[in-house]
Amino acid sequence: MLRVVSLTLVILAACASIAAADPQTGDDLAICRDRQAEAQARAVACDNLLNADRLTGKDKAVALSVRGNTLINKRDHVHAIETLSMAVDLDRDNVIALNLRGLAYERSGQDDLAMADYNLALQKRPAYGVPYNNRGIIQARRGALQSALDDFNMSIKYTPKFLLGWTNRARVRTLMKDFDGAIADFAEAEKIDPTAPQIAGNRCITWGMMGKFDRALADCNGLIEKQPKNVFAINNRADVNMMKGDLDAALKDYNTAIQISPNNVRAHSGRGQIYERKNDLAQARADYRAAAYSLTKFDETEVARARAIAQERLAALTPQAPAGATGRRVALVIGNGAYKNVHALPNPPRDSKLIANALRDVGFQTVISVSDLTRDKFFEALQTFAAEAEKADWAVVYYAGHGFEIGGVNYLVPVDAKLAADRDAEAQAVALEQVIAAVGAARKVRLVMLDACRDNPFAPTMQRTLSLKLVDKGFSNIEPGAGFMVVYAAKHGETAMDGDGGADSPFATALAREIKQPRVEIRKLFDIVRDDVWSATRHGQQPFTYGSPPGREDFYFVAGK
Repeated sequence: MLRVVSLTLVILAACASIAAADPQTGDDLAICRDRQAEAQARAVACDNLLNADRLTGKDKAVALSVRGNTLINKRDHVHAIETLSMAVDLDRDNVIALNLRGLAYERSGQDDLAMADYNLALQKRPAYGVPYNNRGIIQARRGALQSALDDFNMSIKYTPKFLLGWTNRARVRTLMKDFDGAIADFAEAEKIDPTAPQIAGNRCITWGMMGKFDRALADCNGLIEKQPKNVFAINNRADVNMMKGDLDAALKDYNTAIQISPNNVRAHSGRGQIYERKNDLAQARADYRAAAYSLTKFDETEVARARAIAQERLAALTPQAPAGATGRRVALVIGNGAYKNVHALPNPPRDSKLIANALRDVGFQTVISVSDLTRDKFFEALQTFAAEAEKADWAVVYYAGHGFEIGGVNYLVPVDAKLAADRDAEAQAVALEQVIAAVGAARKVRLVMLDACRDNPFAPTMQRTLSLKLVDKGFSNIEPGAGFMVVYAAKHGETAMDGDGGADSPFATALAREIKQPRVEIRKLFDIVRDDVWSATRHGQQPFTYGSPPGREDFYFVAGK
């Protein structure tokens, strides 16, 4: 919750002087310049002026800052940084643009560049409260609590009506066990906006750490009554119940959070701790894996803390030197085609059967082949497979069906997904990290193959609030951890082909053929598959591989002689 999102909050400090109005720009210029204007109206006005190329100098810098903020809210941080850099080039003293660019750098996992921008903004305007707050967030995430506290003090000093400054300082004071100070800060925040959900949500944890569980639960319960699907509040109530020692109540809340948002890191990490206390170590490891792996570079503060706990406990519960290789190879093959709310895909079930048979032919001991999975069945299949992967040297997942990137996260799409809005993907689809987690327990080869870079059938009706630069064109590039391979049927940002006239997809066809060839090392094999698909599609589709298996050993689907 330690965050700043909206430009309406960021621009509480005055911006640099703006050039006199050009009468040809009309109302749009007046609205674009107006820091008190409604955010959406201001964004539209500034975009109109930029698209018409009517602005120069500081006016253009202001408009670009507004556009950059919109891009941040859409999680399109790459274009936000480009846009805000243009604004800074036009007006070196535009501290709003510097602060926003810092926020974009921070959200893309580039904390050092973010800190540099926050520092420069404060150098130019030492009384600008918001960069202190944003700098404090990074310090808190790094565990430098005293530095974070110092920054939040300065934020409050210069921007005393900035609610997030008070709630962020309260959160840090809680972590420093200055509970009275934290409660006092929440009281000040209530004077600014008594209805702000982050007050009760965060104060719930403060009361809990003080051992005042009745007050803690009253705060969390009150917020959850108003917002029954507020997963942040549900997780906090679970945390409080765990502090209280009521493990059953905590488990119930974590289960509720996962039912609402099955990809939720905090809920999986917390539930893992419950299962570990109950000595159900297999389930604990499964939950820790679901929380441990990340393909993005940025986590909110609470998420980062939960992920770190999951990684630490997973390492502690995983044998560091497993008994010798078993030679066991297992696979999960999924073909989703019978979509209920958009047009069906005829190929994925057929492609998945082709790959499942090929894997059986090359000696995989267990091949779980399933089709047309709903959301809940999809996660059940991953959990079942993860248990198999724990006993194997190789764990392989092949998925065919709809899949795409939304807001920087890659998702596979169950057949019952509705996705009326892009944000629905967080609750209705399967984040790629969960598939990575399912293969993560294997000793040697952890391979995910995604024949899923197809068009997005939800696009015509989907409400768009996040970055959709790739939503119609497949997956975004990723950085899997050491020892993992992720193979896309098409390079990021491109679409894969389904095959013509009932034929199998080019990727499935090439893959099923090449994995049967003896003595082809796995890295070389996917180079060959890439070339085969590139040729078969007449340079229309190019598979792409991220990561690699361990480097000191060669791996073969068919070893040969």
